[in-house]
Amino acid sequence: MGMISFIKEAGEKLFGHAPAIAAAVAEPSNEEKAAAANAAASDAIKTYIRAQSLPADDLTIAFNGADQIVTVSGTVPTQEIREKIVVCCGNVHSVAGVADEMQTTEPADESTYHTVVSGDNLSKIAKAVYGDANKYPLIFEANKPMLSSPDKIYPGQVLRCPAA
Repeated sequence: MGMISFIKEAGEKLFGHAPAIAAAVAEPSNEEKAAAANAAASDAIKTYIRAQSLPADDLTIAFNGADQIVTVSGTVPTQEIREKIVVCCGNVHSVAGVADEMQTTEPADESTYHTVVSGDNLSKIAKAVYGDANKYPLIFEANKPMLSSPDKIYPGQVLRCPAA
């Protein structure tokens, strides 16, 4: 899949309770502190992926605070899980992009992605992507468990839009 861009000011605030990580993002000049902060951020992202009931044990996740890129590698069972992991990594506050180096054991067609803007809802996105607003459940199901409700999306969030 390569590099996928995200809006770094949007997303889950995994690093808010960890000032050392936020400091490394803001001031990555001290190499030792930056390395420790990057490792802590990588662990926080991996924990977040696990919390979404996605397999993360065979993944290597590396956060680089200097460029705010998450690199994720390893093997996952399906394209769907691969894409959900990319979305989980990217929809974290302070992440500007995800370098996807994962492999799948069952290759399939890739989904498209939609970045939510103010005024969007899943019906509006479905209309734009599929030409039918009533296909919003496809987008909702494709983004579970990250989405708990079709009404809980926010500007800057990136959503998977699978083929209809």
